[in-house]
Amino acid sequence: MLPADSQLSELYYIFCILTTVIFTMDKGSVLTHILKSNDMSTLLGGELPVSVISNNKYISPLTAEAQAADRNGEEDPPSLDCAIHTALSGEIKSVILVGPEGSGKTTALVKLVMGWAKGEHLQKFSYVFHFRFRELNSLDGALSLETLLLHHHSHAPPESVPLLLQKPEDVLFVFDDLDRYKHSLDPSVHTLCSDPTQAASVPCLVASLLHGSLMKGATFVVATRPTSGLEFLSGTRVEVLGFLKPQREAYFNGFFTDPAVAKKALTHMERTLGFYDVCASPKFCWTVCSVYKSLMDAGAKLPETLSQLCVDILVHLIQTLSLNNASSRDLVLALGKLASHCFLDQHSSCTKEEMDSFGFQQFLNSVGVFLHVEGDQSDVFSFRSQLMQEFLLAASFFLDKSPSEGVEKMLEKHKGCVKFLDFFMSGLSEPLQRRPLENVLGELNSDRIVDFKSWFKSSSEKTLKECYKERQHRCFHLLHQAQSESLVKEIITPSARVGISYGDLSLQDCVALSYVVTCLGEMEQLNLYGTKNLTEEQAERLIPAMSISQKIILSGSSVSTGAVHHLASALSRGLTKELDLSNSRLGDEKFKILCAGLRDCKLHTLKLLMCRLTEGICEDLAPVLTSATSQLSVLDMRSNQIGDQGFTTMCKALHSPHCKLQELMLQNCELTAASMETLSAAVCSGQSQLRKVGLTHNVIGDRGVETLCKSLQHPLCKLQSLNFFDSELTGACCPHLMEALMSEHCSLTELDLSVNDLGQEGALLLCQALSRPGCPMEKLGLKRCKLTEAVFKELSSVLRSGTSQLKSLIVGINAVGDQGVKHLWDAVAHPNCLLEELDVEMTGLTDACVEDMCAAIRASKTLKSLELRNNTLTDVSVPALVEVMQDSPNMKEMNLKYNEFSEEVFDMLDECDTIRY
Repeated sequence: MLPADSQLSELYYIFCILTTVIFTMDKGSVLTHILKSNDMSTLLGGELPVSVISNNKYISPLTAEAQAADRNGEEDPPSLDCAIHTALSGEIKSVILVGPEGSGKTTALVKLVMGWAKGEHLQKFSYVFHFRFRELNSLDGALSLETLLLHHHSHAPPESVPLLLQKPEDVLFVFDDLDRYKHSLDPSVHTLCSDPTQAASVPCLVASLLHGSLMKGATFVVATRPTSGLEFLSGTRVEVLGFLKPQREAYFNGFFTDPAVAKKALTHMERTLGFYDVCASPKFCWTVCSVYKSLMDAGAKLPETLSQLCVDILVHLIQTLSLNNASSRDLVLALGKLASHCFLDQHSSCTKEEMDSFGFQQFLNSVGVFLHVEGDQSDVFSFRSQLMQEFLLAASFFLDKSPSEGVEKMLEKHKGCVKFLDFFMSGLSEPLQRRPLENVLGELNSDRIVDFKSWFKSSSEKTLKECYKERQHRCFHLLHQAQSESLVKEIITPSARVGISYGDLSLQDCVALSYVVTCLGEMEQLNLYGTKNLTEEQAERLIPAMSISQKIILSGSSVSTGAVHHLASALSRGLTKELDLSNSRLGDEKFKILCAGLRDCKLHTLKLLMCRLTEGICEDLAPVLTSATSQLSVLDMRSNQIGDQGFTTMCKALHSPHCKLQELMLQNCELTAASMETLSAAVCSGQSQLRKVGLTHNVIGDRGVETLCKSLQHPLCKLQSLNFFDSELTGACCPHLMEALMSEHCSLTELDLSVNDLGQEGALLLCQALSRPGCPMEKLGLKRCKLTEAVFKELSSVLRSGTSQLKSLIVGINAVGDQGVKHLWDAVAHPNCLLEELDVEMTGLTDACVEDMCAAIRASKTLKSLELRNNTLTDVSVPALVEVMQDSPNMKEMNLKYNEFSEEVFDMLDECDTIRY
């Protein structure tokens, strides 16, 4: 006799051996059961999972994490199979797969179970139960879990079930189609049970299993489309994406035996459909391949749009049924009614009684190509494809000859339920696209087509006057579906608002926008401002639009390296004259790529403000500037780390006779006086076309100004505008400026010295130079230069002299008060004064100056703009200011912001639209 403990151990050992043998034998039954699947394969249903797996055509779908990995350039993005196995190999007890229709969830689950049955993986589970929720819907009455397992999995040996129920940790439950389940998973509506031998309703058993009260410790994998039932499930959620481009390529190569045919089919799909989310669906890929093969074998043209594809699918399905035109028409009308009913009632399935009410009595043997037929009595029907469900709704609307609701009401009724309905209606409204369908169904209702076109045109006209980007995108998508150049030109009139920002485009948006622009033939402005990540694929689709756009705005955008390659290509062969990449975080490497397209293009203006460029790019920029074909005349490189060395390299290009640069903006580029010598030499070379240079926020200093002043006196220097705003200057630079301005060769018309400590002595020297007869100066900036009343008095004298050409004077933020500015009012009133713009912001003005100011405005024949911000004018002055602005037709603007006005005078200020406050 063995001790009691030894007897128990031996009995347990024997039990384990027996159960292992039973379960090992049972795996073969599981595999046989799966291989005998009686599902029906149709053009809309996708290839059967068993067929895909058995014929070694299986390609694992990807998870949402794979999309991020793909964007980051990772070579092996995580697959769905890997995600499931990783989750189940640990301690996780519940995995929920969530993905759209046809994303590969069902096939992945079948492969999971088959792999277990073959002993390939997940052998820690002694048994796997595979359920489909749609099959559980038909089970009525009370059952125990034990009975349910035996009933639903007849291949399971009856003697094994009681044993496995005692070891739930060895059991894996696989549930598919949660979105097709008609019962609630809310635990509060069920009395959850824990005894597997206790009889309960099937909904109660399912809820008890998934919420852990029944078979506690078992593992679950649940697959579903997005559905409200998910809120009642907890576990590790895996977002199923489907296929990215590499998986689609592998799929097409597996479908078509001829590699050349596979490449042709895939290339066409990526060009015409690859930007739609549905293309991530393996089921959709199978449908597309099947349609393409049929069309290729017949020598027919492949579809150019989603609408055309659905036309080809429907024609193919109708032809397989061998119905006459009248019967085919009645079938599509019935399918359209069913589609609308399912959308509006948010039911994924329909009963036989409901089917009869829609007119399906004579078609019940034919609907299998369009619908799933389920239930013990084949009494439950549901659409195999939501995409086709929407297309059938659109087609039936245009087929229906009976009087009913108009297009707008019909679209509004289905709003929120559908995604492509208006796409399909737009496609079917064009004769060439609907003709194949009319050949098998008869002509569509012309009145409804006219109604749609009228709605489309009126709604588009309204949309294109507004600034709602999403609505404009939708309009472009509908035009793309219609594939009618004449329709594009009819709707996108010259007055249409097509210049709003199209930042953050989807790939689908890029295709539609590019199509519309291409139809128009030319675009004044392609505004992509604020695009967070312009990818290589997006830029490739935008090449046609970029190539015929006069101006491309990518400011505030993030542009990938691949996208820059396509941008460079578009520039080199296009019409673009202005490119704005300001604040795009371009960087040196991407700029080097861009330069390849800049050497031979029509670009006149290039804006690179805050692009994180360094002195390294100047070696690449110099050949661009000296290219014989370059047209670049305006270059804005503000707020980049160019430095003296980089700027010196750029200046060498100015010596070239091919360099056409006229304006160069270098604000905040870390320049010093050291590089001014090179600039000075370049502008005096006789080759330079440079007219305007901006050096704001650089440490130029007095020595740098002195160097440039020498060049201003050179007869070959053509500089007309210099900006030294905040360049650390003092009054010591003014003698050199005076000398330059007194020179007969000086052609300077604009000079900004604002935010520098020139002081009274230096400013008076400038005034002396301005008094020279023939001095060309037209615009002078002296804001916050520590000017005094004496300087204002001298400026007044210059303005009244009759020799001054000054039209713009900026002397704000100099605290001279009413008395100092009065000198300027006297000048403005003088007939010799030519001022059009006067800036006296923050000069200490009070109400006491208003009388003189108004008199000057009335007397002036030239003044158009007056800047009065940040002074201490009060409500008392408002009537006089409003009156003078209303009485002075020359005045275009008076800025009174940040004065001491109360809300009581706002209505009065509103009476004058030329006053800003």
